[in-house]
Amino acid sequence: MLFTPAAQGKGETTNDLTISSRNIGADDQSTRNGRRRIGNQECLGRGLTVFAGVIQATVGVFQFFQGLAAVIKGGFYVVAPNNIYEFSVSSWGWIHLILGIVLAVTGFFILTGQPWARVVGIVVAVLSALANFLFIPYYPIWALVIIALDVAVIWALATYRPQD
Repeated sequence: MLFTPAAQGKGETTNDLTISSRNIGADDQSTRNGRRRIGNQECLGRGLTVFAGVIQATVGVFQFFQGLAAVIKGGFYVVAPNNIYEFSVSSWGWIHLILGIVLAVTGFFILTGQPWARVVGIVVAVLSALANFLFIPYYPIWALVIIALDVAVIWALATYRPQD
């Protein structure tokens, strides 16, 4: 709230204050110097969207190179025996290559602000987490790191509610 002197006459002084009805706060949408002020909620939402886009694109690049390593040099990954879900390393390579490209492209479109990209980003992040869960026997620590990043992306994309 804005406090102003009650009497603003010539040479008059007073200690009385009146309360202006203008509300000044973090969520004020007024303009100053031609620039729109945005509230804390909207700023946080935009920050989460940028976070999700950058992390998803980065995870996509990681997955692409992970798949490329599996396709080019399958012996790089050591396969633990007696797995329930066994695929050839080359098959995993192609899965990660394609998934990586889709993740990186979706991350780019999230950064450009496309509304459909948020939904596609959530779906692709779920697929990435599932693929990496099945990939744990091949490269456990790395798969768990990617799953954690996918969960962070899903959370960031799912919690933002645009006010427009």
